[in-house]
Amino acid sequence: MRIALIGYGKMGKTIERIAIERGHTISAIIDVHNKEDIKNLNGSMADVAIEFSQPESAFLNISHCLENNLPIVSGTTGWLKKKPVLDEICRQNNGSFFYASNYSIGVNIFFHLNKILAGLMKKFPDYAVSMEEIHHTEKKDAPSGTAITLAEGLMSQNSAKTKWVNEASENDDELEIISKRIDDVPGTHTVFYNSPIDTIEIKHTAHSREGFAQGAVMAAEWTAKNRGVFGMNDLLKIS
Repeated sequence: MRIALIGYGKMGKTIERIAIERGHTISAIIDVHNKEDIKNLNGSMADVAIEFSQPESAFLNISHCLENNLPIVSGTTGWLKKKPVLDEICRQNNGSFFYASNYSIGVNIFFHLNKILAGLMKKFPDYAVSMEEIHHTEKKDAPSGTAITLAEGLMSQNSAKTKWVNEASENDDELEIISKRIDDVPGTHTVFYNSPIDTIEIKHTAHSREGFAQGAVMAAEWTAKNRGVFGMNDLLKIS
């Protein structure tokens, strides 16, 4: 399979290595140094594109691929208010668009576990729920896309929380997310349930970018063969 990489930072390079190990070829690389070359990228040059760029460029990158018959997998976070527009562009062009805030299989199991626990804990208001996410200092958006997905999953099961905030909060209807940036941390996410007598927590700790990159390549393999708008639940069938 021919893969075009859009974004060639640490994640892009890891995806490249894993894709080649799985027998694929890299047919194009678009990065900040040649970003104008995306205008020439289309479905005749690659079977699928994998996009890990920056929030400010993701929308144009993805829409270009969808309008030029190139299935695309994206993991860029920090721009998701525009995603419904891209979903519609995909449908209008009979395209293929796969998005996930996190491609790690372990994280997606964690998403599912988070929703189950939230459904149980809503019956016990003595437990105050909060979240923490830690990433490397190069990550520009906060909270992380993974933390937002966790927050949305939790709120879907607990109507007492109506919104998340990226700061400490004492408001009962707000879900507090604390973001920390520390050198060389691939990603750690924790959901806490604190009461006066004990604490329950669930936590996912990534040890490297390998899990994210492998999941993105698996998603690309799947997306190249399917048409529509997809996410990790379509690929993994876990919820």
